[in-house]
Amino acid sequence: MSQSILKVNCPDRPGLIYHIAKIIYEHGLNIEKNSEFVNDEHNWFFFRAILDGKIDYDQLKSQLLSVLPKNGEVKLIKREKKDMVILGTKESHCLGDILIRYSSNELNANIKAIISNHMDLKFLADKFDIPYHYIDAKDLSREDHEERVKEAIDRYSVDLIVLAKYMRILTPSFVKEYEGKIINIHHSFLPAFIGANPYKQAYDRGVKIIGATAHYVNDNLDEGPIIAQDVVSVNHDYSWRDMQKAGRNIEKIVLSKAIDLALDDRIFVFKNKTVIF
Repeated sequence: MSQSILKVNCPDRPGLIYHIAKIIYEHGLNIEKNSEFVNDEHNWFFFRAILDGKIDYDQLKSQLLSVLPKNGEVKLIKREKKDMVILGTKESHCLGDILIRYSSNELNANIKAIISNHMDLKFLADKFDIPYHYIDAKDLSREDHEERVKEAIDRYSVDLIVLAKYMRILTPSFVKEYEGKIINIHHSFLPAFIGANPYKQAYDRGVKIIGATAHYVNDNLDEGPIIAQDVVSVNHDYSWRDMQKAGRNIEKIVLSKAIDLALDDRIFVFKNKTVIF
């Protein structure tokens, strides 16, 4: 039986779950699983359900909107593999982890292409038989380079863009073009350790934990809605290279978790934060 994801968010009021469930029942659909949450600070309601059965998407969406308060939002998404493009630069650990999971059918996605401003990662693309687009940034303005990147992305039907240690800052126009579709991973030292070799900076400061953060990209550098985070303890025995190795492992884990959450439509973005079921 086919499955779909229903996502609802709106101002909270009594009876919302009853009305939503009643409409779903009247459409002959089964709720396999559902989750709900109310943000009391903003009086905002969030609901996610997995629906079994054949759906008239337009009719169901229209009826659900009719019982929601003003400014309510309804999304109905067919549960199937999403199309994904990966952007990288030189570091291979995040990209390699994604590709291994992909080849093992652990990733609910179709990886359509890898795009990079360097050739360093082409060997990975070749091993996994994925198209590789090398777009050199030298002698190009940031805007001109991004135009070429967008041309490569737009060859495909893209649901998600993953920055797997892509080391170029994106312009506001690029972010707007793919709003809500770009996930980035970075070490959690920001903003304390900005710039080159954050692990060496952390080592010099004697940190006791290191970590990583995956987030949606917005116009503010590394300040988009956070999807996933994790940390690992370190101590005086660690060299900065040991810290770097541990940090890269955390980056892989956190990025992998964020990708899975996005692919399974578990994330709501609300006021630069996320609600995750």
